[in-house]
Amino acid sequence: MSEKIRVLICDDHEVVRQGLTTFLELQEDIEIAGQASDGVDAVAKAAAIGPDVILMDVVMPKVDGIEAIRRIVAADAAAKVIVLTSFAEDDKIFPAIRAGAIGYLMKDVSPQDLARAIRMARDGEPLLHPDVARRLMTELSSGGVNPELARLTERETEVLRLIAQGRANKEIARDLVLSEKTVKTHVSNILQKLHLADRTQAALFAVRQHLVDNA
Repeated sequence: MSEKIRVLICDDHEVVRQGLTTFLELQEDIEIAGQASDGVDAVAKAAAIGPDVILMDVVMPKVDGIEAIRRIVAADAAAKVIVLTSFAEDDKIFPAIRAGAIGYLMKDVSPQDLARAIRMARDGEPLLHPDVARRLMTELSSGGVNPELARLTERETEVLRLIAQGRANKEIARDLVLSEKTVKTHVSNILQKLHLADRTQAALFAVRQHLVDNA
């Protein structure tokens, strides 16, 4: 049997955390690695536990879920975070996706669909609630968000901009105060998300998208 998917549940309501734990522990391939009741705790637990998938509410004390996602992904570019919330407003959806969330689900999701989303996230496949997907597609079609750049997190966009400026991984790591290993992960994610073969194509893409001043 393959290793279980280790999940970190981040929500400020204990009844929600316990309800999710009760259901998910019934799944043969999922185990609960930990729980967090606020954004600061979520960032700390993510770093300490290294879960395969993180379930994150967006409205939490101390640090909100969006900022928590941003910090978690900045520390570990390979982190898989699913937003699980009651809020479907644009000011929550788009910042969460830009921060690095791989999925965005509402708390009315069925238990079976939640388990499926966790399995998909572990494998790097995104899943959005239908209402969220419609909002995102409307925004993309209206020109509000570049459909290709929207796939990148804020940090990945920063790395892409520096690639276009001819910076090597060591220089990018120094400028962004990251390890070279983390930069390599960001570069790999950029190429995969944008379906590009190498750094040269990535640099040309960045120029076409006006991420750098000089063409």
